Amino acid sequence: MKRVAILISGSGSNMVSLAQSMTGDHPARPVLVLSNVPEAGGLARAQALGIDTTVVDHRPYKGDRAAFEAALIQRLDAAQPDILCLAGFMRILTPGFINHYAGRMLNIHPSLLPKYKGLDTHARALAAGDGEAGCSVHEVTAELDGGPILGQARVPALPDDTAETLAARVLPFEHRLYPAVLDRFARGDRTPVTLP
Repeated sequence: MKRVAILISGSGSNMVSLAQSMTGDHPARPVLVLSNVPEAGGLARAQALGIDTTVVDHRPYKGDRAAFEAALIQRLDAAQPDILCLAGFMRILTPGFINHYAGRMLNIHPSLLPKYKGLDTHARALAAGDGEAGCSVHEVTAELDGGPILGQARVPALPDDTAETLAARVLPFEHRLYPAVLDRFARGDRTPVTLP
């Protein structure tokens, strides 16, 4: 059984969908939810699901990313995770951290990668006049939002969409895609998952 640690910064909606999927014959179980934000709503949601939680507040480490990441690694390694899932974790991680977990870390990103790496993805897709948008799950590498794509879901971008309405249409697909990719990944299968 694979041990999964989930990193969050906010409400944890993707964390909840991941955690709730890891039941029955699923090859993994959640062992830790870590947040860099002490007041993140996802921490209470994780506790309600019976998952251990921990916080490494990034603010006291201002300007010392190495010390912040050393604290992250200490907390994570104590839980002995086989897989790390970034689920709305809003800190850019250094190559040193990523290499520590090389081949074991997944992220969900709200665009059809390789388009729109970074922030404001939905607004950028609409500004470009794209007819579709979506989300991607990828393996984390040192290149921001640049690792191998393990799954994508596509949704139409409508003429009257705002970034907010598009994000709301994409989110249910994030909640389906990420668990599907994690299930495959935990079985050692990197075949990409595609949702319509």
